[in-house]
Amino acid sequence: MMRLYKVYHRLSILSLLPLSPSPPFSSLKLCRFTPGGLRTHHSTNSARLRPIMTAATSRLGNLVSGTSFLAEDGGGGGGFNGSVNSSTNTATEDDALGGKYQLPPAEIKDIVDAPPVPALSFSPQRDKILFLKRRSLPPLTELAKPEEKLAGMRIDGKCNTRSRMSFYTGIGIHQLLPDGTLGPEKVVHGFPDGAKINFVTWSPDGRHLSFSIRVDEEDNSSSKLSVWVADVETGKANPLFKSPDVYLNAVFDNFVWLDNSSVLVCTIPSSREDPPKKPLVPSGPKIQSNETRNVVQVRTFQDLLKDEYDEDLFDYYATSQLVLVSLDGTVKEIGPPAVYTSMDPSPDQKYLLISSIHRPYSFIVPCGRFPKKVELWTTDGKFVRELCDLPLAEDIPIAFNSVRKGMRSINWRADKPSTLYWAETQDEGDAKVEVSPRDIIYTQPAEPLEGEQPEILHKLDLRYGGISWCDDSLALVYESWYKTRRIRTWVISPGSKDVSPRVLFDRSSEDVYSDPGSPMMRRTPSGTYVIAKIKKENDEGTYVLLNGSGATPEGNIPFLDLFDINTSSKERIWQSDKEKYFETVVALMSDYEEGDLYLDQLKLLTSKESKTENTQYYIQSWPDQKACQITNFPHPYPQLASLQKEMIRYQRKDGVQLTATLYLPPGYDPSKDGPLPCLVWSYPGEFKSKDAAGQVRGSPNEFAGIGPTSALLWLARRFAILSGPTIPIIGEGDEEANDRYVEQLVASAEAAIEAVIQRGVACPGKIAVGGHSYGAFMTANLLAHAPHLFCCGIARSGAYNRTLTPFGFQNEDRTLWEATSTYVEMSPFISANKIKKPILIVHGEEDNNPGTLTMQSDRFFNALKGHGALCRLVILPFESHGYAARESIMHVLWETDRWLQKYCVSSISDVSAELDACKDDVSKRVRDSENKAVAAGGGGGPEMADFELEGFHFKPGSLLWTRKEKTGHEARRLKSL
Repeated sequence: MMRLYKVYHRLSILSLLPLSPSPPFSSLKLCRFTPGGLRTHHSTNSARLRPIMTAATSRLGNLVSGTSFLAEDGGGGGGFNGSVNSSTNTATEDDALGGKYQLPPAEIKDIVDAPPVPALSFSPQRDKILFLKRRSLPPLTELAKPEEKLAGMRIDGKCNTRSRMSFYTGIGIHQLLPDGTLGPEKVVHGFPDGAKINFVTWSPDGRHLSFSIRVDEEDNSSSKLSVWVADVETGKANPLFKSPDVYLNAVFDNFVWLDNSSVLVCTIPSSREDPPKKPLVPSGPKIQSNETRNVVQVRTFQDLLKDEYDEDLFDYYATSQLVLVSLDGTVKEIGPPAVYTSMDPSPDQKYLLISSIHRPYSFIVPCGRFPKKVELWTTDGKFVRELCDLPLAEDIPIAFNSVRKGMRSINWRADKPSTLYWAETQDEGDAKVEVSPRDIIYTQPAEPLEGEQPEILHKLDLRYGGISWCDDSLALVYESWYKTRRIRTWVISPGSKDVSPRVLFDRSSEDVYSDPGSPMMRRTPSGTYVIAKIKKENDEGTYVLLNGSGATPEGNIPFLDLFDINTSSKERIWQSDKEKYFETVVALMSDYEEGDLYLDQLKLLTSKESKTENTQYYIQSWPDQKACQITNFPHPYPQLASLQKEMIRYQRKDGVQLTATLYLPPGYDPSKDGPLPCLVWSYPGEFKSKDAAGQVRGSPNEFAGIGPTSALLWLARRFAILSGPTIPIIGEGDEEANDRYVEQLVASAEAAIEAVIQRGVACPGKIAVGGHSYGAFMTANLLAHAPHLFCCGIARSGAYNRTLTPFGFQNEDRTLWEATSTYVEMSPFISANKIKKPILIVHGEEDNNPGTLTMQSDRFFNALKGHGALCRLVILPFESHGYAARESIMHVLWETDRWLQKYCVSSISDVSAELDACKDDVSKRVRDSENKAVAAGGGGGPEMADFELEGFHFKPGSLLWTRKEKTGHEARRLKSL
């Protein structure tokens, strides 16, 4: 089934129950101001300096007058330079500290509550399209339902599925008419009102839909999942099983169509009784032992099994009985009950590839590393043979590209009726072991002849990454290596041993400018997908379609190339508009017809959007490339339809080129409105080369997708938003990137702030920084090491003490003991005594992301509070790493808005007044410093000297200032830009 989801970046903003009152706030301790964004580096000429200083002191006066009329009720006066209103939220400060859920201002709330657009799914024959309808945010009561945390998963025991599943609320079927338009909607009906729909799947012939439903019960819990089937022609749905007591077990796999009229379903065993009861008194202590001195290094996985009771509970919920059921109601159990994790029918529908896990389980790794058995059955349940039984894998090294020993990635060849292929490591799974080859790919028929050994298909020196199949003459094999960022694509001829494999592409995965694109796939009659070969009239060449993102220094310009697989020559047959729109090729729509695909009969599904126009889908047909629009989704937030978006480029002091996307509110005019308060939201990334780090990613013409926790919501509050400024942490050659993490982090942030200030759109002293997860880690580090840049910070679901993740984190695969100084220097927890700017810390109470335990925020907050920092901790009940419930999200947005209004929007008033009070003295000091410089250098001497006045540090050569802070009897000077 082909599903279409427009994926927008979600810049997570979240928070909830305050644990303790914030300390009183008197004034910001660290600020700096660049009047007008003007900078001069060798201002020794008196005539050049005086106009600049005059403009600067005049601007100071305007600054104060522009911030002295902040309206408390949000009406009149406006905010800074009349462009920002203070919060319209009427909640009092007592409410802020009282632990009650709050709502953000209406202009933010209305955007978040807007109904989501449906997901789309095309039939196998591409003649019908489903509109899968969704609701907005779920209530907190859904997250509050009991869940079992077992083996790295969270299970809803009442439904016997993964907890916190999203769902569809309805299904609409549209005919795709010959002219490319959609017919009227046919609503799937027959199931109970209010049913929650999941796992929507087309039958191979497109005549039926299968899906699961569950309904809410009186105790606010959901029922177990039942499987339903709908007739596509009528839209009428009925239960698949005649018995109402057969339920789906969706902890791992769920169901799969074997042919047009039969479905294989994972069910809850009918013999299952009540869940095991936890003993009131344990039978003994919990013991783990390593008396064999094995080297076992694992990351900080969450929700692991803890004892024998957990093992029994895991077996209880995860064990399934496979049932083969026909549309006529015939039911047959196949195989014994077991913890089945996947079931994959062969393309010819004769065999099943069945994976399961079994004991002994582990208390230190999740279920994906439990002992794994892979077997081959016939589709009626007869055992054929065992392919492998892999032991418990607790000892997979933490180095990137390390893998499990033994057979892995076992799959069916998409172009053959029933041929298996898989990879086996030759380095014991350890990426640090040097060996050639590193991986070998094998292939074998489902039922080989007696004595027939697996055939070696290909050998790789990097790590195997998958295969795109076409036929016996063509397949593409992928390999890569993280440490060097190298990625290679091989062309092989699976049916011709006399044809040597050859390298088609060999490049750096970081070099997006050289990305040739990926081959487009066509659907086979058996429902698999293979590389689409394209033919041209009177041309015997072998062509494929390469669909690429088209990264360029001007942004992404997606393309479709007709690529000759033998000569590597290419012809660009389609390219996105680059002036106003951003277009992409989503899928091949002419693949349902058997036989050759000719270029002049090509039909594609494309998407189209712009900065202000949301995504719509089109059918584009050759040879005239006529496009017919098939969707007309309304704008999700019309109040921001005219927002301003620009991709900006600037340079770090070490010469690395950086980019960011700058968003400005609708109707904003910098010449009239002046600079705005600014929110910077980002996430660092690691690179191996400066050139790759400086490449442009994304498009200036993409639609601004605003998720429920996006920083872009503050466009409605008249903020400038600097979204995703690149913060590359570069380690070239043998250098480890994180060994200079803080230095490169600060340098990237300085360059970004200087860029927005020089453009005149962001006000110095009114720039906040925020991020989620590793972005929260970034935020805390910036407030510790670059306090001169930001007035406050917002850190959500982060980790702040790297000694609590001793066996690696993010893209760091050295241990704490191998890189002690790096772990310590990168940890903002260690630098908590340096953080003086206000920081809002938010975390889900049930965070299950490896490395970001809720304890990280608890301890960081206590460290900050222990040094008198202005900080606030918000813990969200029932929330995980990403926040889901409407109450939680709305409260986080309220917390964030309150923080920004109080410590970003309002902060500049006090600082501006202080600067205004001493601006005459500043002018005199600058003139004196200038005269001394001119006298010393004869008009070309040294820069003017810095000076301090009224607690501020001035740098006349660049018109920058910072505040001097006193700690005890010491006075330290803060860095300026």
